[in-house]
Amino acid sequence: MVMITSELLYFLIVQPRGGVEEGPTVLRKAGLLEKLKELECDVKDYGALTFADVPNDSPFQIVKNPSQSYQGFCDKTAIEKLELTFFFKWKNFLAIGSISGHARVHPDLCVIWVDAHTDINTPLTTTTGNLHGQPVSFLLKELKGKIPDVPGFSWVTPCLSAKDIVYIGLRDVDPGEHYILKILGIKYFSMTEVDKLGIGKVMEETFSYLLGRKKRPIHLSFDVDGLDPSFTPATGTPVQGGLSYREGLYITEEIYKTGLLSGLDIMEVNPSLGKTPEEVTRTVNTAVAITLACFGVAREGNHKPTDYLNPPK
Repeated sequence: MVMITSELLYFLIVQPRGGVEEGPTVLRKAGLLEKLKELECDVKDYGALTFADVPNDSPFQIVKNPSQSYQGFCDKTAIEKLELTFFFKWKNFLAIGSISGHARVHPDLCVIWVDAHTDINTPLTTTTGNLHGQPVSFLLKELKGKIPDVPGFSWVTPCLSAKDIVYIGLRDVDPGEHYILKILGIKYFSMTEVDKLGIGKVMEETFSYLLGRKKRPIHLSFDVDGLDPSFTPATGTPVQGGLSYREGLYITEEIYKTGLLSGLDIMEVNPSLGKTPEEVTRTVNTAVAITLACFGVAREGNHKPTDYLNPPK
């Protein structure tokens, strides 16, 4: 079974620009679920997951909205052992819930994180206080002693080691984040490496690093700002010089071919930030194409041999 869970939280705003909570809605309206069903996926749509709001959520030092950590989202992810859990998520920070929940079901999972940003600041290194720039730090075992006791986070248990994650597409990394990458020896491919090696070699090295010694479940976190803004302009933190449309499809096509994809997050589609309706449509269509590639849609077409053994009359 494929579980499609559309995460839709209207009341949590962790950056000044609103509208990102509409991302799941526009993906639904684009017919993504229907397209998955056409692929003969067994889709169960859990609808919008909602959680209790936290009134008077005062900052913790510089960290904004600290109590909105959503343990419930983690619990929802780990409902049952399913073949693939898929979330439309409007903020990167919610990966702390989806990956934590996924790890409860598959403790040996690995993570491929496609993004312009590392999202690995800690509450002590962040310069903005935005939680959506910090989720990975809460997930890493090596940083456990470096994270202060932030209100609302007592439920979080680090579930990844530094060797369990690979970044692809980086090009906007804070100094504190760069230090963490280096000191922990985290594997990453910035756009410089992508340009130098080519996306085929990047994926080959990614799989060798994560799966070379043991085949294990993959959790893919795909932020649409990992792609160049020419393909996904309607997003909150676009950075020029990103992955091309073709590179994005190649990444997801190759992950699908492993047969190991077990968790998928598509995030940061923000229709309110499209300057024109065409920009919104372009972003949504790209996100849909990336998602469908994760489920086996190939650019050369999808046809089963039986389609030609019994042609329509």
